[in-house]
Amino acid sequence: MNSKQSFYVIGPIILLFGVLISFSTRPNTEFKEHLVTTEKFDFNLDETTSSQNVKTIFPKYIFLERSYIGFKEAIAFKESQGKYHAVNTLGYLGKYQFGASTLELLGIDNPQYFLNTPELQEKAFLANTNRNKWVLRRDIKRFVGKKIKGIVITESGILAAAHLAGPGNVKRFLRSYGALGATDAYGTNIPDYMRKFSGYDTSFVKPLKSSKVGLP
Repeated sequence: MNSKQSFYVIGPIILLFGVLISFSTRPNTEFKEHLVTTEKFDFNLDETTSSQNVKTIFPKYIFLERSYIGFKEAIAFKESQGKYHAVNTLGYLGKYQFGASTLELLGIDNPQYFLNTPELQEKAFLANTNRNKWVLRRDIKRFVGKKIKGIVITESGILAAAHLAGPGNVKRFLRSYGALGATDAYGTNIPDYMRKFSGYDTSFVKPLKSSKVGLP
């Protein structure tokens, strides 16, 4: 085989190999739609916690999936579209829409400072969820996996409902098997939250009786 014939045989093989290489190294845009940069959200998780609850893909990317981070960001979007400076018509504040009485319970007595401090809002959400998990610890153990009003009860659904209506109302709902419910001023009720926020991994949240934040 002369050099000219070799070119016609080997040339297309090289070209095909090059095309395959370009496809294998091209970024998967569909895959990236499920990723979010850590620069977009303030997650406030240390390295140990992050590795236990989130699949790290690249230094600047993490999977939200059904993790604690996904849980809190989903609630934030429902409450305020994720806006730290949001104040609704009833005076509820921030990304997670806290009332003044709940803030006082968490040791926060300056609502304006709270509204202007994203880091404090993130800490307050975790502290409040820790406290709610402690209050509802027996109900979580008793009711998770059961069905009430056609809804499979999950821990994350219980915690989301407690954020909305308070742990006392969630207790009444569960222990009455849905006969006693609670609806907020905007028409959102406990069953809606239990359904919408079911199935997240909230193992990161610890049941703590005296969970406070306070001002730095």
